Amino acid sequence: MTTDVYLNHLGVLCSAGRGHRALREALFAPPSDAARPRLALPDGRDWPSAPFDGPLPPTGHLPLPLRSRNNALLLAALEDIRPQIDEAVARFGANRVGIVLGTSTSGVGESENAFLARRANGTLPADFHPGQQELGSPAMLLREVLGAGGPALVISTACSSSAKALASAARLLKSGQCDAVIAGGADSLCRFTVAGFAALDSVGANGCNPMSRNRDGIHIGEAAALFLMSREPGPIRLAGWGETADAHHISAPDPSGGGALSAMREALERAALAPSDIDYINLHGTATRQNDAMESLAVSQLFGADVPASSTKGLTGHTLGAAGALEAAICWLTLRDNAEGLLPVHQWDGEADPELPPLRLVRPGQSLSRQPRRALSNSFAFGGSNACLILEAAP
Repeated sequence: MTTDVYLNHLGVLCSAGRGHRALREALFAPPSDAARPRLALPDGRDWPSAPFDGPLPPTGHLPLPLRSRNNALLLAALEDIRPQIDEAVARFGANRVGIVLGTSTSGVGESENAFLARRANGTLPADFHPGQQELGSPAMLLREVLGAGGPALVISTACSSSAKALASAARLLKSGQCDAVIAGGADSLCRFTVAGFAALDSVGANGCNPMSRNRDGIHIGEAAALFLMSREPGPIRLAGWGETADAHHISAPDPSGGGALSAMREALERAALAPSDIDYINLHGTATRQNDAMESLAVSQLFGADVPASSTKGLTGHTLGAAGALEAAICWLTLRDNAEGLLPVHQWDGEADPELPPLRLVRPGQSLSRQPRRALSNSFAFGGSNACLILEAAP
């Protein structure tokens, strides 16, 4: 047994598909020009979105506070790795299995629907409970379903939430507090977050177009990604992570990129790697004017234009509290069973912004012509909460 931490098993779903095969195929395909679904707001406006379009497990058997679309997404991701989790609980004991998740919406969508119903007919629906939007609900759900008795917590730091959840899970394993941890995140699409970002003029009229001269903001999606993590050797190791806080502004990033740069350097240092050791970077890449300017500056300062990089948010939407885990999942899939070295395609219109430092953005069909070994995933959130993960394929 080592103190190394491994991402042994993955369950994942998002607007690009459910499961390893569907998501991998979408990542390596050319960007689609198909119209995105649009989410209507009560004020009459509608915005592009990226919902998961597929069946979800029922939640009617759960205690009322745990019934939400957010938790249904989580249960769907859980289904893919439930046998391995049950085996870990049986082998290590329930109290040695922890849960660390990230979210930002939890069950806010259920509250929206309930108050719209009350506006229409004067009463709240019988299937509504305010506990549905409790941020701790995802962890309570998994404890209820799995019987895991170890530490169980939810991190909510906006877009860095589930990246920080993976780092927190690694600390539980390295410290010996747990023998296995179920870690990841889930976020469901709701009007509240779309309206909030629209009020900040941060939602793109036609969707996410990162690093483009034409970029005008994000489009919001939903997803769930769950890893079973342990110290037992597996296909992918969490080699390093870095976490910093800018405290620059409540929503805008530090334009110097200092906090992002420090987080990437910390991840490299923890992994004992140099920038040249990284084969691929999954950018935070939200397509807002300020985030892309900050991130491209920080990445270019550390990596130059040598390392292939892409933002996959044009494909998946920005999944907020689930984004860190989803994009770690994208790196996990890129590092596995990929002898040709295909890389996730950068999702944009191809019109580079001349004001941004140039990056080596992944083109359709681009490959390393070899199995990729290491990937860096960036997550940069409101309030300057930065988290960077380095994943490494087992030799």
